[in-house]
Amino acid sequence: MPTFPLTDVSHDVWVESFTVDAAELGLGVTAPWSVNKRRLRGGRRDGVDLIVVDNGALRFSIVPTRGMGLWKGFYLGNYLGWESPITDGPVHPGLVNLAAIGGLGWLDGFDELMARCGLEHNGAPFQVKTAQPDGSERHTTFGLHGRIANIPASYVAVHVGADPPHEIVVEGRVEELRLFGPQVRMETRYTTVPGSNTLVLRDEFVNLKDQPGEIQVLYHWNFGPPFLEDGARFVAPIRTVTPRDARAQEGLGRHDTYGGPEPGFTEQVYFYELHAEPAGAPATLAMLRNQAGDKAVVLRFRTDQLPAFTLWKNTAGLRDGYVTGLEPGTNYPNPLPFEKARNRVVTLPPSGRYTAETTLEVLATAEEVAAVEAEIQRLQAHGAAIVNPRPTEPFAPQG
Repeated sequence: MPTFPLTDVSHDVWVESFTVDAAELGLGVTAPWSVNKRRLRGGRRDGVDLIVVDNGALRFSIVPTRGMGLWKGFYLGNYLGWESPITDGPVHPGLVNLAAIGGLGWLDGFDELMARCGLEHNGAPFQVKTAQPDGSERHTTFGLHGRIANIPASYVAVHVGADPPHEIVVEGRVEELRLFGPQVRMETRYTTVPGSNTLVLRDEFVNLKDQPGEIQVLYHWNFGPPFLEDGARFVAPIRTVTPRDARAQEGLGRHDTYGGPEPGFTEQVYFYELHAEPAGAPATLAMLRNQAGDKAVVLRFRTDQLPAFTLWKNTAGLRDGYVTGLEPGTNYPNPLPFEKARNRVVTLPPSGRYTAETTLEVLATAEEVAAVEAEIQRLQAHGAAIVNPRPTEPFAPQG
């Protein structure tokens, strides 16, 4: 498998621009593919590295500078991502003050197709009060969604399979490190096959401390048109659904359907448990499909790795951020103290590892969408969905 290192901090390696394709490697594949890397210039994106992978049908952009997140993509001309109010992104993390606006500074750089939330915590901002020896209190604010999406990768490499199916792999490593705090390395691999409609994201989180460490991770996958539109639907094998708060409670009867752009719309968030295959690896899936049912995006994952699923509905005006988030995670994005008290924090021993894998599948025909809907219905047959009428323990703080 040919390997092309692009960044390796430990060996002082950094490549500003890079291109490789099937013709250059002499691989006889039916779908022409390419991988390109460049450094962006100008505005708030200045200094951001961007890797664009085109497998001949599916194209996606990886941002090593922003925690190896996914910026935008296309599949057979269908746009993957959303139109954020941030029009000059991807924003360099050096220009994102995570502590700003009471811990909401994370939003200043948020415009990705997929942004990881974590690793020290991944939910809403919260504050910790610590008593000092002199009797005073120290207040420490932990910001929205954590730090991992704003940490540049220390290692990036491209691998191409010499043998069929000639997998294209982009590997990266990102460290979240602090004295007296977390010491975790994320080892990630994006894998796709030329001509396919799928992208596999596999992360391994390694505790680098000499004592047990804790992590939370949530995958914030974000979609707008053409998959999100008036009449679009969220389809999943639902075991339970719980509104996060009173605002979500207002729309509970329509938690799985979407309206068109509505300026002034206030976000609604729902917490789910999903049914999974009962035998072997507990696989499950969730789908966003358009109104006609001839386009969809599907996320596949395992509930023993990512047991909590969150749906974010933000159907505001088009210029305000018309978007929905499909978010598998180790926990729900409540403040860390709430989640920790309910045992939704992963503890790793020294050198311990935790793996989470998600597959994005893009569907472009009514037949493909119908087949996935039938798959979901087979899982739903394991039990009818339980709808909690208000924020309910142990999922959300009760009002």
